Amino acid sequence: MKKATVLIMIGILIAGIGISLGTYALVGSGTTGRASRPYLDRFDSVAEFLAAFEKGRKEMFGGYDGEFDSMSKAVSPSAGVAETEGTPHSSTNVQVAGVDEADIVKNDGKYIYAISGGTVFVIDAYPAQSARVVSRIDLGGNFSPREMFITDDRLVVISDGGLIEAPGREDKEVPYSEATAVGIYDISDRTDPREVRTIEYEGSYNTARMIDGDVHVVLTTSPYYAVYRKENTEVKASDIIPRYRVTRGGQEPGDLAPAVRYDEIDTVDPERFTSFLSIVSFDVDGGDSRLEKQVIAGNAESVYASPENLYVVSADRQYYGDFIPEVRGGSDKTTVYKFRFDGPSAKFVTAARVPGTVLNQFSMDESDGFFRIATTVGHVSREGSESSSSVYVLDPGLKVAGKLEGLAPGERIYSARFMGKRAYLVTFKKVDPLFVLDMTDPTAPRVLGELKIPGYSDYLHPYDENHVIGVGKDTVEAAPEEGGNFAWYQGIKIALFDVTDVANPREMHKVVIGDRGTDSYALYDHKAFLFDLERHLLVLPVLLAELTPEQKASPETRDNDYGTYTFQGAYVYDISLDGGIYLKGRITHMEDPAELEQGYGYYGSEDTVQRSLYIGDVLYTVSPSMVKANDLGGLADISTVRLR
Repeated sequence: MKKATVLIMIGILIAGIGISLGTYALVGSGTTGRASRPYLDRFDSVAEFLAAFEKGRKEMFGGYDGEFDSMSKAVSPSAGVAETEGTPHSSTNVQVAGVDEADIVKNDGKYIYAISGGTVFVIDAYPAQSARVVSRIDLGGNFSPREMFITDDRLVVISDGGLIEAPGREDKEVPYSEATAVGIYDISDRTDPREVRTIEYEGSYNTARMIDGDVHVVLTTSPYYAVYRKENTEVKASDIIPRYRVTRGGQEPGDLAPAVRYDEIDTVDPERFTSFLSIVSFDVDGGDSRLEKQVIAGNAESVYASPENLYVVSADRQYYGDFIPEVRGGSDKTTVYKFRFDGPSAKFVTAARVPGTVLNQFSMDESDGFFRIATTVGHVSREGSESSSSVYVLDPGLKVAGKLEGLAPGERIYSARFMGKRAYLVTFKKVDPLFVLDMTDPTAPRVLGELKIPGYSDYLHPYDENHVIGVGKDTVEAAPEEGGNFAWYQGIKIALFDVTDVANPREMHKVVIGDRGTDSYALYDHKAFLFDLERHLLVLPVLLAELTPEQKASPETRDNDYGTYTFQGAYVYDISLDGGIYLKGRITHMEDPAELEQGYGYYGSEDTVQRSLYIGDVLYTVSPSMVKANDLGGLADISTVRLR
């Protein structure tokens, strides 16, 4: 096998659902696990490359020749407070300070950039009294904008869609090729955005990060393998490798070309694979600068990035553990790939495996060169669960430095957050254990304290060094006649935890919003969470479900009865250690109550508030239909900008 030490990011990951990593040692379970090679292998020949793909496909799908569906999964105390000259304004709530994350809404303290339908709107938002749309970018064609970045006079729009005709593959009868487009626009004149270039890839978008003007995009894609099997059609490497093209502003698109050659593709297992992980990196200000591309025979689900390194994880899951006792017991494993940022590229460092599966990006963190990861091993069910949670600390070479295993038997992780020398884990089955972990010594992580209370947190956010905000659900334990060993979730719960005494964490303040059925984007997407410590500001989009007073008083009402939708919009809170969590008011974009009555609140209407931000003393709420400006003090209406 040829060896490769460089992994540059071209983001197309062909979503393989699991890969065998027999040459990589398992971290944990009593080993000192490490990757057995500090680099990936490459394929010696086209025949070897195609044979490995065929073997992986058959092992995974039992010879199925259909299309492979893509499987993308999608700290500072204040959730995105921009520290730039001019009017103070919020920014996207990101996991790591200095590492921007793409989102559907951005602002620069003067303009708001919002995606609505197939259009990107540029809104002159401040002063709010004269807010208006000054320009729009209509992508047209087969792409719809998904997320974006803004930096100085550049706007980066990431879109998904498809290529109806795949140049060079017409004879293979590919009717539609799933693809992602990244458009870079010059917005030095906000009233007239100009396309600089657009990059198209075969593959579906996973996530992206921007660090100091360098954009790194991770995507997933699936080979349309079945069409290459018809009538003994010869399969070439170029038929499987994802393709891409770059179109300069004002030019006609050219043909697609393979992102890399087969012998440039790295793999952790030369015997088999079912997917390609690819990452694209470029300098947003570079104009015609080249794309840095990396393609791996592998898969990806969650991504964590520090200013120095990128970590991509993928899981080998046992999907039937809840139903088949014989496969319970925690055979799930997670592969960790580490890349080092080097300007507009990401170079592969090493890889390793850990037991269990990762919830999301907040289950990962890097501190002083050590990578920390929290996983759940096994499956949770009402009877006979064998799950538990663990934390592993890996050194810069991904060799295990320390571990803490066997936390919360019978439960799984609902949220995690690493904050410097501490980590916080929330597990749940009947009650919410909040674990406070000491991460000071990377060789010996340990439990400092534990708090058990009703409910659970889906998202944890630092309030300050000794206090944490949790947003999740309130719960009620099931009655014995209902099976007993679980709990029914109820309304949204916002809690403020005091961890000053790490051995005895306590819940200082809490509020519960609504009844069963109440929901919030912030439970699933941290970018919907707006918090500012200095302003004592907390804003969440909420879909409110309520039981009537008669239902609450009736003995016939059960704990698993859902409320009726009565409101959707932003809940605006004043939050402080002394004053607790106080509701200042609510802002809605829904002008017709029938939208909620028809269930649109649940499925998402054009008037569903998805994001909030502030510029100066103005709070802006954003839905697909409008941007609404309210005074941050008393929440009085100022103006509304219609997007549809």
